[in-house]
Parts: sequence; structure tokens; C-alpha cells
Amino acid sequence: MQPANTIVIMADEFRRDAMGCAGHPIVQTPHLDALAARGTRFTAAYTPSPICVPARAAFATGRQVHEIGTWCNAHPYSGNIESWHHRVRAAGHHVRSIGKLHFRGGPEDDTGFSASDIPMNVVGGVGDALGLVRDEIIPRGATDKLAAMAGPGESDYTAYDRDILTHCRQWLDEEAQKQDRPWVLFVSFVCPHYPLTAPQEFYDLYDRPDLPMPKLYAEQDRPHHPFLSDFAGCVDYDAHFKSEADVRRAIAGYYGLCSFIDSQVGAIVEAVENAGLTETTRVAFTSDHGESLGARGMWGKSNMYEESAGIPLIVAGPSVPEATVEHAPRSLIDLSRFVLTSAGLPGDGFGTMDLFSDEQEPVISEYHATGSLSGAWMVRHKNWKYVHYALYAPQLFDLGADPEELTDLASDPAYAEVLNICRGLLEARLDPQAVHDRALADQGKRLAELGGRDAVVKRGDFGFSPPPGVDPAFS
Repeated sequence: MQPANTIVIMADEFRRDAMGCAGHPIVQTPHLDALAARGTRFTAAYTPSPICVPARAAFATGRQVHEIGTWCNAHPYSGNIESWHHRVRAAGHHVRSIGKLHFRGGPEDDTGFSASDIPMNVVGGVGDALGLVRDEIIPRGATDKLAAMAGPGESDYTAYDRDILTHCRQWLDEEAQKQDRPWVLFVSFVCPHYPLTAPQEFYDLYDRPDLPMPKLYAEQDRPHHPFLSDFAGCVDYDAHFKSEADVRRAIAGYYGLCSFIDSQVGAIVEAVENAGLTETTRVAFTSDHGESLGARGMWGKSNMYEESAGIPLIVAGPSVPEATVEHAPRSLIDLSRFVLTSAGLPGDGFGTMDLFSDEQEPVISEYHATGSLSGAWMVRHKNWKYVHYALYAPQLFDLGADPEELTDLASDPAYAEVLNICRGLLEARLDPQAVHDRALADQGKRLAELGGRDAVVKRGDFGFSPPPGVDPAFS
């Protein structure tokens, strides 16, 4: 690839399958579909961790969560480890962020950007301290409010995303062509993250009584695994949906926000075209993690099912194969490497493999945050997905034969060899028990620094991080 400008558009909590180009029968995403038609869409891309702060820190550094110690939403990135932003800036290129970062955000923190417009970072430089408590399940506040907010309307998040788009358009129109080297622009939206309040025009696309209910939603159909039970006891959105109409209202809100983000992407692509930069600019669309959206009775992320750990990834622009669908597993940290190589810089030390190579390395995701007593790791190897827990029995799915992950094969003796192979692939990369113990130790230390368990419980839960200028509403 010849060096080119690069725009990375990141949504928050956007499911991999929630696009028309991914085959979704309901969600309308014409602009993302058009981007995929002139580029490459990855069908097996994964987050390095299915929760915001660790995923974004891993993307910034191109390294796994256990390597950098950003375990949960109270361990934000501070710029202490080299990021792709640092490397791009050090080479003399302009690298700009607009929107959500979810870093620590201290005045002393140099996270590597040439400039950061309207950044959204963790609350008070601390973040979600309740996630530091890992030896008990503490029910979270605000879930009743978030369930009630699902539906049509505007929120602080949709207003913030509109502001992000305004800043992006302005920079593309007024500043982009002044750069004398390939530039990198990181545009990071907060939707479709909760609250599931979608602008009326987008909500109306999905406000219908026959909207399909989530898979395995009925109580008798839900899988029973202690890791899932732990999370359900912590984040109980589903307890506040009293009817199928309530569930459909939340789903319509989420789908509406996906279409809202699609419109934002379309506006950015249009701004690139209007600036005459299409032929010299690569555009990538992705998310930090997915969203369960009621599947198996779960809402939010924080698990290793495809809905949560899978992410969308589309890349288009000069030298990128057009109308191509790539099925090889890839990680968000591999996109970090791509950003560097797209700018003409070395990608060594970032990611595991090149996006467009023929490599078939296993992809790993991990979780050590909210609602988990046990560390969790996912290994995607060919068609197999293996989920390892520090404290619980593993899970195993054949995504080729069972893409909806309806049948856990881990206890079937016929798959013992596959189970051992996948466990070996994980243990070749890390020692799960040692990583689990180190995460607990680091979180315990940070908890003590913040005054201990009772202090963080008293501080409360704010449901979702507020955008700039909005005070957090604790509960």
C-alpha cells in the first residue's frame, strides 16, 4: 500500500451483524453498505475485550489487555505506553481525534494526538470504580433508568454525536488539504451505546409490533453458566422489561441508533468527497465491542458470545480490495497496525497480524471487569470458539456448523481433542491463572487507593459516561 490519509470511524457498542451488508434482515445501513461495496468487510473481527476502556486502550497500543494492565473501566489509558497516535505524530504526520476516547484524560497525560477535539474521557479521571470489586457481585444502579429511556427521542449522546460530526466536517473542509503528509483522523462516536434513545426518524424505522424477539430469550431457553449468572446478578436490565413490548422498544431504540450512526458515516464520506479527498483517503469503520440486545436474556456486552465480542470492520479506499468479504479472524488491535502501515509507517509491535495477509493466527479476547468473579478468555481458531474461565468450566462452539452458538460442546467427549488444542493455543500466549491473579491484585491495589469497597459503593454508578460538559448522574 502506498501511504494515504486514513480515517478511523469508531462507533460504541455496535454489533457486527447490525448492517444490511452483513445480511441483517431488518437494520437499514445504506451508507455502511456502500462503504463495504467499495472495500473489504471482515466477518470475523473481534474486540480485545468486550467493554469500553480496556478495548480502547488495547486499540490505542495495539497490545492485549493483559500486556498493558488496563483491566477494567477503572484502569484507563494514560499515554504511558506507546500508541499508534504517538508513532504517527513522531513521524511528523498530523493525527487528530474527535469524540470519545475513554482515556484517563488528565492534564499531564500525553496520549499522542496532535490535537483532541471535544474528547470524552472517564469520569473524574477514575472511571467506573465499582468494576474493581471482583470478589462479590454488587448489583448496579441505573439499570431501571436505562431501561426506561429506551425509545424515541434525543439524548446527551445523540447530541454529542451530532457535535462530533460537525467538528469532523469542519476539519475536513478547512484543514485536511493543508497537511503536507498523510494524516490520520480518529472519529469516535458514542452511539449506539446506552441509553437506547434514538432520534424519532430512525426509531420509526423499527417501531413495529412484529419486531422479532431476541434469540433464546425465553427463560427456559437461556443457557446456564456461572459466568453468565454472575453478570446477570450485577447488570439486571432484563428485570426492568415487563413485557414483549418493552423488549421491542429497546430493540427498536438500538436499531434506530445503528441507523443514526450509519447516517453519520454517510455524512463523513460525503465530506471527504466534497473535499476532493476520496482517491487519497482510506476509511475504516469499526466498534469497540458489540451488544447482546436481549439474546439469552442478556443486555450490554461483557461476555464472549458473538453478539458481544464480535465487532464490525469495514475498510475502503486506495489499494483496498473492493466488494470483498474476508472471513479470516482478525482483532481490533490488528486495525492499529493497519493505521500505521496506511500512513506509510512500520507497524511492528502493534497487533498480531496484517489485516490483508493470508495469516490464520488465533484471535484472543479477554474480560476482567464489571460483573465478573472470574477472568474470561476467548480463542477464535478457524471455525472454533473456545471460552476459558479462571474459575469455571469452559465453553466450546463450532461456529461453522452452529453460528448462533446454540450448542456448547465443551462437555462432549467427542470434542475433547479440540478442547485441548484450543486451550493449548491460549496457554501458548499467556498463563490464564497468572493473568487472573495479576488482574485481581492490580484491581485490589487501585480499590485501596480509592478508599476501599465501601467508598466506591457509596460513590455509586452513573450508568453511562457523560459527554463533555454534562455532569454524571450517579445512582
